[in-house]
Amino acid sequence: MSPPSRGGKVLRKMTTLHTARLTLRPLLPGDSEAYAAMRFHPEVARWLPPPPVDPAEAVHNAIARFASGWRERGYAPWGIFRDGRLIGHGGLNFVPEFGETEVLWALHPDAWGHGYATETARAALVHGFEALGLDLIFAMTLPDNLPSQAVMKRLGLTYRRRVQYKGFEDVVWFDIGRKDWPG
Repeated sequence: MSPPSRGGKVLRKMTTLHTARLTLRPLLPGDSEAYAAMRFHPEVARWLPPPPVDPAEAVHNAIARFASGWRERGYAPWGIFRDGRLIGHGGLNFVPEFGETEVLWALHPDAWGHGYATETARAALVHGFEALGLDLIFAMTLPDNLPSQAVMKRLGLTYRRRVQYKGFEDVVWFDIGRKDWPG
C-alpha cells in the first residue's frame, strides 16, 4: 500500500516516537520560543553552524525545513520532550551536500549528562534502519566535541573521515550501515 496522495503529491505521516523517558515529535510553530532558547544557548550554539539570519528567522526556517523533510521523505529531526518540556532536537536529517542521512542531536545544557542524546539517537537509528530501510546513517561533529563522539561510539558508529560542512573546515564523520546495526 502506498502513502495517500493529494493532487499527485505523496502525503507522508509525521511520526512521533516514545522512548523510556522521552517523547520525540515533530516541532511545530508553537515550539519556536522554547526551541530558540535551546538552539541559541551559548553552550549549544558553539557546536552548531551559525545561522545566516537572525535567531527568530532561523528558528522559523528550521521548523519549516523540518516540516518539509517530513512531507518529502517521511523523516526529519524531532523535538525532544521530557515531561512535556522541550529539551532539544534530534533524529534523522537528510543532508543534500553528502546525499546521505545523518543522525543528530542537540540538547539544552540542563539536559546534558542524562543519556538523552543516546536514547534519542538509538530510537532514530532503529526508525531509520527498520522502519525506513535506510542503508547508511552518519553523524558528524567538531573534533573537540568528545561527548558527542562518545555517543556515536556507544551507538556503534565508526569514525571514517574528516569533512568540511557549513563553514566548518574540520568535522569528524562517523557512520554505520544497516548490515552492521545490531538493532
